[in-house]
Amino acid sequence: MDLTDLEREMARLDAIYRPVATRPVDITDRDAFQNIGARIEADLARLGVADQAEAVLRAIISGYAGGDDAVRAAIRRLFDRYKSFRWAVHLPRQWHTAEDFRARLIHMSARDQGADTRDEILALQDMCERAMTAGIDVGPILDEVAAMSSDVDRYGMGSMKDVILQYGRRPA
Repeated sequence: MDLTDLEREMARLDAIYRPVATRPVDITDRDAFQNIGARIEADLARLGVADQAEAVLRAIISGYAGGDDAVRAAIRRLFDRYKSFRWAVHLPRQWHTAEDFRARLIHMSARDQGADTRDEILALQDMCERAMTAGIDVGPILDEVAAMSSDVDRYGMGSMKDVILQYGRRPA
């Protein structure tokens, strides 16, 4: 897929995911709030587009990894534009290999800190801890992905490149 096709698919999926992504959460409903993760997962599953979304995400990750600086910047802008897609679409929860870790880290780099750098730092630390527990040498992968990451400090906590290099080597 080229960037135009990827954007078209991201826009389509973003529109499908938007009602779930933007639905208000009633924090006064204790039962609903306690089960929010399961409810959101069920709502997303009912949309019936998970396989399509994963295929688009894998194409984005591949394009980001193989692209030049201009392609990667364009992909980061797509994640900024299609926030519901960014929020809803992720690789499968279970992973075990260095290539799985690399793909997740590239996805994180492409999101370029998402909506909150703090969430990305915690996710990065969790990913790195899981990878190290699985015996994966995270250092070379962190260096590789940091080199393709943005060096723009979007939220005053450092750039994505800085975040990967600073927090990736420290277990949570």
